[in-house]
Formats: sequence, structure tokens, C-alpha cells
Amino acid sequence: METRYLTCIGCPMGCQLTVEVENGAMVSVTGNTCKKGKEYAEHEVSAPTRMVTSVLTVEGSAEPLSVKTAQAIPKEKIFDCLREIRKARMKTPISIGDVVVHDVCGTGVDVIATRNL
Repeated sequence: METRYLTCIGCPMGCQLTVEVENGAMVSVTGNTCKKGKEYAEHEVSAPTRMVTSVLTVEGSAEPLSVKTAQAIPKEKIFDCLREIRKARMKTPISIGDVVVHDVCGTGVDVIATRNL
């Protein structure tokens, strides 16, 4: 049995969770004050995901373009995603929501612009 300590981000409370894990599956969770804590812990133990934000250089602009994944991607693909973003080449004009990288790392999630440039 393994014990993991997490800070829940399911609601503003930020509960300190203690999660017991066996064979990659959650056995128990304590410390949560609402059901979101249990759901967060289960997801974090079984298939953690993260939103990825970054910036990239744009041809024709002195300012970098801020970008993000349209949805959360598997945590283990974060660095691969950042490498793909680094390879992207964009030219102005760019609008919020324009796709910068389609289906990043085979996740089915696009990387999109978060501002007009």
C-alpha cells in the first residue's frame, strides 16, 4: 500500500488529502470536506491531466503569443506538448482561439491562441 498526499483543487477549500493507493487504484481518501475531494483524488491517482500554457515567437511580431491546450491533456505528455508548441510557426494576424497545433501529441486536443496578435 502506498500513501499519497494531495491538495484538492476541486473547490476553493483546498483540502489536504491523504490517499491510500494499492496496485494503482485508490483504496481510500481522507481529509476531504466534500465529494469533489474524493473525485479529484480518484482522477489524480488513475489518470492525472493538466492544462498546458506557454508562449511562442510569432513571425512579424515583437511580442510572443500566449497559447494553451483547449482541454487538459495527460500529465505524462506535458513535455512532449511543450516541444510541439516550440516547433509551431505562426504569422500575424492571429485571433483568440486560432489553432496553433492541431491534435497535439495525438491527444485529440488542440493548442490554441489565447490573445489577438
